[in-house]
Amino acid sequence: MSATVKLHSLPFSDVRTYLFAFAFAAGNMVLPQLCHLIPQGGLILLPIYFFTLVASYKFGIRVGLLTAVLSPLVNHLLFGMPAAALLPVILFKSFSLALIASYAARRFGKLSLSALLPVVLAYQVAGVAFEWVWEGSFMVALQDFRMGLPGMFLQVFGGYVALKALSKF
Repeated sequence: MSATVKLHSLPFSDVRTYLFAFAFAAGNMVLPQLCHLIPQGGLILLPIYFFTLVASYKFGIRVGLLTAVLSPLVNHLLFGMPAAALLPVILFKSFSLALIASYAARRFGKLSLSALLPVVLAYQVAGVAFEWVWEGSFMVALQDFRMGLPGMFLQVFGGYVALKALSKF
């Protein structure tokens, strides 16, 4: 499945950059709250990354990075999740996702499942490496792969659907 999607790379001087980043960060606040209604929902569905993927792929690095940084920080300040001890790992993964997704969108120029899958895998592998160094435990670092596969599938397939819906925008 492949679709042409109009990609935007908004500059920091454009007010839409901040409006989109705030909107996607809000999505990254609401979705985790819904997922946390399910036992272990955050660990299984990895919701904090969903709108960062969409923002970065559709609107580029600036909107993606703002979303990646705002989402975990505001979630932590408002809801205490993610826990302070996890913020560096979550921020690293979010930042990596924004960089990789925006690069892939520019590189491929269109939307496809075969473009989103390596994006999700790449940021997760980078995240495992960082978390392994940060936590000192390879098993802890593998948590997203042990528990979060449904969330990765949600990011790939749900991200595709969301980006396809945004393609008219």
